[in-house]
Amino acid sequence: MPTGKVKFYDDEKGFGFISSDDGQEVFLHASALPAGVTSVKAGTRLEFGIADGKRGVQALSVRMLDAPPSLVKMKRKPADDMAIIVEDLVKLLDGLGGDLRRGRYPDNAHSRKVALLLRRVADELDA
Repeated sequence: MPTGKVKFYDDEKGFGFISSDDGQEVFLHASALPAGVTSVKAGTRLEFGIADGKRGVQALSVRMLDAPPSLVKMKRKPADDMAIIVEDLVKLLDGLGGDLRRGRYPDNAHSRKVALLLRRVADELDA
C-alpha cells in the first residue's frame, strides 16, 4: 500500500490532500478516514489504497501510521491512574532487581510480560 503525509485537510469541507511518498498528490475525503476519526492534521503519516475518482487519484481505506497528537492525548489514561500503574511497576521491577542481584534471570514468559508492560507504559508516557 502507498504511504504519504497529509498536505492539508479542511475539517469544515471534509476533504484534503495527501502528498504520497512517490510524489503524487492524492485526494483525501472524510469517508476514507478510519472509524471514529473526523480530522487529520497536516504532516500526519498515512497508509492508503488508491482509486481513480472523478477528479483524479483518490485515497481509500486510510490507516494512520502516526496518530495526530490530539487523538493520542484523548486516549491517554488519567494521570491518577498512571500514578498507580507506575507505582505497581516500580514494585514489580524492584522484585525483579532482587532476583537479578542473586544471579537469577526471570523465565522467558515472565520476561516477555515485563517487557510488554514497560513498552506500554513508555508509550502512554510518550504520547
